[in-house]
Amino acid sequence: MATTLVRPRTTAAPAPRAHKAPALRHLGPNWYASVMGTAIIANAGATLPYQFPGQRVACQLVWALSAAALVVLLTARAGHWLYHRDQARAHLLEPAVAPFYGCLSMALLAVGGGTLIVGKDLIGTEAAVAVDAVLFTAGTAIGLLMAVLVPYLMVVRHKVEAGQATPVWLLPLVAPMVSAALGPLLIPHLPAGQAREAMLLGCYALFGLSLLATLLMLPLILGRLITSGPLPLLLTPTLFLVLGPLGQSTTAVNQLADMAPGAIGAPYAGALGAFAVVYGVPVMGFALLWLALAAAMLVRAARGGMGFAMTWWALTFPVGTCVTGAAGLARHTGLTAFAWLAAALFLVLLIAWAAAAVHTLRGLYSGRLLRAPR
Repeated sequence: MATTLVRPRTTAAPAPRAHKAPALRHLGPNWYASVMGTAIIANAGATLPYQFPGQRVACQLVWALSAAALVVLLTARAGHWLYHRDQARAHLLEPAVAPFYGCLSMALLAVGGGTLIVGKDLIGTEAAVAVDAVLFTAGTAIGLLMAVLVPYLMVVRHKVEAGQATPVWLLPLVAPMVSAALGPLLIPHLPAGQAREAMLLGCYALFGLSLLATLLMLPLILGRLITSGPLPLLLTPTLFLVLGPLGQSTTAVNQLADMAPGAIGAPYAGALGAFAVVYGVPVMGFALLWLALAAAMLVRAARGGMGFAMTWWALTFPVGTCVTGAAGLARHTGLTAFAWLAAALFLVLLIAWAAAAVHTLRGLYSGRLLRAPR
């Protein structure tokens, strides 16, 4: 009986599918820091104790730039999730990248707050309130989600050690504090009574949530610096992220104190005004101490050959929160020293923003910043 041999049919392995929009593959959530750093210039510049001719117009232009950058970046990040979902998920599981998801919340909040501070001059108060309400709601919801999700991933999925602690870990925890600082802008536009009081006390709850979480994280960061030495050169600018919760919490208590008389009755309104000073002055003192330490480490890193990285944007938003915090203390204490401090820090903010923006544009033009990280 003849046996017929049948040669098995071989099929060529399918060629790997080329990714669409390859320029977006390595566009991480850290890019939202550029939107935050731009928006804070408009917000801080418009609330400085010293105002010069043309200053508010300049702040309006910067706000418009931050709003445009937010729209572009949201679109690009949507494309990243659409065409590179594997990479987006990998970012969530990467301990060095996942905390940056907190920047999305802060970018929405910063641009939303700027809409009500200076953007209303361009689009009208009614439209500004509507835009800020949407961005504040979305930013707060995302911020609360990331404040839980990122620490959860760090506990159950990320493999981290104490020696790996960096100020980047603070990012998802600071987002609710930004809501606490910018939420008071909406209070005068809410119905008097329950709505205003609920918003005021809700912002204080966000303040407490973020503050206590930050106080738990800061010892890990300082302990890592003391026991393991300086951060890698390119991560050195992230030391300025510690200023974020310090300056933003000072801003929050002062903003809330401004709105307390119209939202809550005596004796709480007066007590909250006193709390703004009693809390804000010591925290601002510690912020200046950390600023000096971070600046010294930055000089050391620059002398050691630190090049440009997107971490340079850490020099902008946190410093900007100290500007708004010092401006708030100047309002409530009447001390010229705080007004001078706000102005000096604002100059530092402008210099840091210019350096980060110029190098970012160069990196985008050359395509270097959109390549796979080494």
